[in-house]
Amino acid sequence: MEISPTRPVPVSVQDQSLRKAAQELEANFLAEMLKAAGIGKTPEAFGGGAGEDQFASFMRLEQAKQMAAQGGIGLAESLFHALKERIDE
Repeated sequence: MEISPTRPVPVSVQDQSLRKAAQELEANFLAEMLKAAGIGKTPEAFGGGAGEDQFASFMRLEQAKQMAAQGGIGLAESLFHALKERIDE
């Protein structure tokens, strides 16, 4: 018995844009959760001042984007399937 190589399933442009939007939404959600957890909060002593406070949100968002790109908490996948179902109806 011969095993044939798997072929990538073609993904439509619409599916790509839906998945990207779902992943961005998950990243923004995760960034807010990181903020609530105190990630990137300026330490009391030897902090970076106002500049550190202003740029901490960028750091949290980039961390959240990386988390979402690596699978995150599964929110993007759930959102993608929910959006796809609505479109396919």
